[in-house]
Amino acid sequence: MSSVYRFPLQLRFGDVDSYGHVNNVRFLQFLEDARVHWLREPLRVPAAGASTMAELVTEENFTLVGRHEIEYMAPLMYRREPVAVDLWVTRVGGSSFDLGYTVREPDGPDLYAYCSTSMVLVSRSTGRPVRLPAALRAEFDEFAGPPVPFRRRPPLPAAVAAKGEGA
Repeated sequence: MSSVYRFPLQLRFGDVDSYGHVNNVRFLQFLEDARVHWLREPLRVPAAGASTMAELVTEENFTLVGRHEIEYMAPLMYRREPVAVDLWVTRVGGSSFDLGYTVREPDGPDLYAYCSTSMVLVSRSTGRPVRLPAALRAEFDEFAGPPVPFRRRPPLPAAVAAKGEGA
């Protein structure tokens, strides 16, 4: 793996539900927090007119979430010390890219969740997908890594797989 972006996430009292652990829907906010901070980090690959990945998206475009997947590995209880959200790029397409994440102990083996997000670059004026700029692709290469190792991936039925449709 090229490089992983690590975001130290401070849990909040409001993240905890009546069962005493961090509620499952809060994990989506954790992924967004990590992703937004990552996009605003200084570029590793210099690009004309931009200092962050967010600036490479430009004012004419924006990114949309197309899909999330989370596999919860263990309950995350409230505590004062931050947890780590590690983020990397698992796939780059024409107008889309996929991110992998883990929510884990910063300095230990405990893993709370495997996660992935599919993002699409969209034109503000047309609402249609647009090609990812070369400079953004170059930056994604700095964070390229393997697919998320989800445990439970049922095989697609043969008829669905043949049509190219997915669940």
